[in-house]
Amino acid sequence: MSDAETHKEEMKKVQAKHRAKVAEAKDPEKGLVLVHTGNGKGKSSSAFGVVVRALGWKQTVGVVQFIKGKWITGERRFFDKLGDVTWHTMGEGFTWDTQDKDRDIAAAEAAFEKAVEMMESGDFDLVVLDEINIALRYDYLDISKVIEGLKGRHKRTGVILTGRNAKPELMEFADLVTEMTEVKHPYKAGIKAQRGMDF
Repeated sequence: MSDAETHKEEMKKVQAKHRAKVAEAKDPEKGLVLVHTGNGKGKSSSAFGVVVRALGWKQTVGVVQFIKGKWITGERRFFDKLGDVTWHTMGEGFTWDTQDKDRDIAAAEAAFEKAVEMMESGDFDLVVLDEINIALRYDYLDISKVIEGLKGRHKRTGVILTGRNAKPELMEFADLVTEMTEVKHPYKAGIKAQRGMDF
């Protein structure tokens, strides 16, 4: 048997296995919960990639940003121009900038209240809770209340939660958890964040 024929036979077996798995898989009863966490770069970027995918299918999308505050980002500029995403930037900046825990807690609670409203409404196929894991890390939000909010989401609504240091309870609850691992980062070499690449 030639290399080409051997390859073809191997691929037929792979295809049959894959098709059998797909046939056994079931449709979810609710939108999925995804967590993007870890020390590596790309957590929010990945979530916004899913936003683009959802919009490609003409799905409705909402974003609540918990930390970034008035920081101007390329993704916000793009989606504002596009006009198809309901966007709420409700954080007041990084915690080391505000230096006011009560204010940070109030901002996080207001952001989560907005998120719950969006998740329960039935108006969205996808809601992104950008950097919510940071608010949870500093105990600005109660993890049990966040999980309760996720449980109360409308059945059509999927949710992506981003940020480092996702709580174990959240990762246990989620349908998919992706941990970004940092292998190398230009900041450690003294290189500033770049417009378009980093924000």
